[in-house]
Amino acid sequence: MSSAAQDDEVENARVMLGLLASVERDGGQTQRRLASDLGIALGLVNAYLKRCIKKGLVKVGQAPARRYAYYLTPQGFAEKSRLTVEYLSDSFSFFRQARTDCAEVFATARARGFARVVVAGRSDLAEIARICALDAGIDIVAIVDPEATAATFVGLAVLPGFEAAEPFDAIVVTDLRSARATFEGAVARVGADRVFVPKLLGLNPPAREEAAK
Repeated sequence: MSSAAQDDEVENARVMLGLLASVERDGGQTQRRLASDLGIALGLVNAYLKRCIKKGLVKVGQAPARRYAYYLTPQGFAEKSRLTVEYLSDSFSFFRQARTDCAEVFATARARGFARVVVAGRSDLAEIARICALDAGIDIVAIVDPEATAATFVGLAVLPGFEAAEPFDAIVVTDLRSARATFEGAVARVGADRVFVPKLLGLNPPAREEAAK
């Protein structure tokens, strides 16, 4: 792939990620405001929105004053998470961001009295979480990943489900492929107050609260 084509792909990912994130934060804002926030032409915002609607990532509804409101669909949330990880993974900022996020997650877990955790998802993020857990005095009892084929990863047992793990206090989501589905499964298992998600996965608190209902 040529350098120009790679640049186009990176820019497309940046715009898509920015658009989905903006819609998640405030779906009632105008296309003009979206264009200003993203730094692109108004017509291009319209084209990206139409593409997102066609792909089932965004749905549109009526809003007051003859305006439209945009909402992320479940597919839209999943695509936003995927793009977040992909965008960060393609840059040197991934390790730095992941380490900062994991340190914050484990500090919060310790403050709540949680010392034994399971990480959900065999990934590079799980490996970084392993390092941060040692620094934070957190014991990772296992990695849960139903799709993993290896029995161990970074010195930890890899299990097909939470029921196979030793007693644990909380779950940390490290799945880079389907973070939202893993998050929702973890919440269903132990409750939202015992599930922690690094910020880079793009699962904002409102989504966490909805899943807990």
